Amino acid sequence: MKHPHAHIRIDFPEGCSVGPGKIALLEAVERTGSLSAAARAMGLSYRRAWLLLHSVNDSFADPSVQLSTGGRDGGGSRLTPFGKALIKAYRQFEKAADALAARQFSAMRARREAGPATAPIRRPLRPRARA
Repeated sequence: MKHPHAHIRIDFPEGCSVGPGKIALLEAVERTGSLSAAARAMGLSYRRAWLLLHSVNDSFADPSVQLSTGGRDGGGSRLTPFGKALIKAYRQFEKAADALAARQFSAMRARREAGPATAPIRRPLRPRARA
């Protein structure tokens, strides 16, 4: 990463939030066509991925992913048009926030690259307690 980067979480009223993890999960579902494959690809348990996905689906009037249960023909998951729109809106906002962070904090980056102004603080050794 060559410039400061913002990690963005969007908080909606009523406790709903969308951030990098949920968006990455939606993108992984789109890539793999499966919630379990998306969870494996992200290093998440299936339960954690399922909870994250359902929190997004339950937070909006339209679901972001349609889930099909397994069976003889297998299950699957696919993004809805709303899910695709949610990813697009988030990524556009993230890109704008990154550009703002780069402009706003460019002077700080130069100071960071110069290194610390002072030597690290060293804590004095404590005498051992005697038994």
